[in-house]
Amino acid sequence: MIFLLTMLVDLDHLLANPIFDPCRCSIGFHVLHSWYMIAVYVLLLFTRMRILGIGLLMHMLTDQIDCWMQGTYCA
Repeated sequence: MIFLLTMLVDLDHLLANPIFDPCRCSIGFHVLHSWYMIAVYVLLLFTRMRILGIGLLMHMLTDQIDCWMQGTYCA
């Protein structure tokens, strides 16, 4: 359930204009996908909220994989 709740981090996409751009990498662009927030998610691994940190980092990893794959399709 906690891992599913970490998908709420994608709510920051609603602040972007346009909301969805298939060729935009969310890592480093959206507020909750910034490198500073990723550092916070790493720090969560050393607290009682480590499950949340693991879920958020897994989310960032899958978004990063998506960014790598976009290079293949977007020019």
